[in-house]
Amino acid sequence: MSINIVQGVETDQETEAIQEARRQVEICNACRYCEGYCSVFPAITRKRLFAEGDLTQLANLCHNCRGCYYACQYTEPHEFALNIPKILAEVRSESWETFAWPGGLARRFQESGVTMALLLTAGLALFFALIQFLQPESGRGFYAYLSHGLMVALFAPAFLLPLATIAISLRRYWRSVGGARVRLSQLKTAFLDAAQLRNLSGGQGQGCNFEQGTRYTDRRRWLHQAVLYGFLLCFASTSSATLMHYVMGWEAPYGFFTPPKLLGVPGGILLMIGTAGLAWLKLRAAPELGAVRVWGGEMAFVLLLFLVAATGLALYAASGTAAVSPLLAIHLGAVLTFFLLMPYSKMVHGFYRLAALVRDAQQKESTQ
Repeated sequence: MSINIVQGVETDQETEAIQEARRQVEICNACRYCEGYCSVFPAITRKRLFAEGDLTQLANLCHNCRGCYYACQYTEPHEFALNIPKILAEVRSESWETFAWPGGLARRFQESGVTMALLLTAGLALFFALIQFLQPESGRGFYAYLSHGLMVALFAPAFLLPLATIAISLRRYWRSVGGARVRLSQLKTAFLDAAQLRNLSGGQGQGCNFEQGTRYTDRRRWLHQAVLYGFLLCFASTSSATLMHYVMGWEAPYGFFTPPKLLGVPGGILLMIGTAGLAWLKLRAAPELGAVRVWGGEMAFVLLLFLVAATGLALYAASGTAAVSPLLAIHLGAVLTFFLLMPYSKMVHGFYRLAALVRDAQQKESTQ
């Protein structure tokens, strides 16, 4: 087996996707019609030759807005047959699978995501339903069904261990793309881009063409922002509840006018709106402009996140009723599934994209 040395990292023989991406990117670099689009095309113009790590960086910088495809004069039936959104999506998904740790799990989820998510959620929901028979001697709210200590013992490692595996994956990615020591200014630039989802505007400020080639819209950008900020609000809700419990000695359940509920309820609503909207857009968009092989895994991630938000809100609405027990089992099963699959689902794209934006900021500075 031949070995390529890419920016200090040994890799197996290049995949067909990498080779095809290089061919298409070199044509784009000669044409430069799309130079004013998203961050991908200015990054292309900074290179003459494209190593595997360069193509991996470009792929993770791409937001699949598809504006470049509809603007390109070299798409099929032209003999060049360019399809930059598709080939970068394929390289991107391959990079997540290659850098994932332990190896192999990411590929299985990408190709069988709906089945894996459903089976794992159902199995864990059954587990949480069964252990409710071991009800604690005391406790209020959810803790009348499952003790606080048991919940912490189950969810703390289920949250921290996936983060550790993501950190290993990101370290592999960073070495592959030739990342240097990160400066505060570069982090600031990357976080601002990520917070605004600037690249989903297609670089022209008109929106992207994800749904329809001739139609510019910011709908996908808004829905992504709903998911992003909804998730952050839910995370802040859980964090505030943790502080209230351990620092202030204020145990759950919490009333509506407390930080956990004031943050969590709108966060859950935003998550439901964002994930439902993104699933709808995904059904409307042309699959041949993305990585068809991983379509199911991407949809599974969106639906799983919707289930987490929907069952969380339903659980809050059902407080004090007999529905709490089954809803609690389903919600905890969905949350634990989300955590366990986080390093191998599309959730990891947020971490990779932020790393790609940081690396892009470094490359911009180095050329100034």
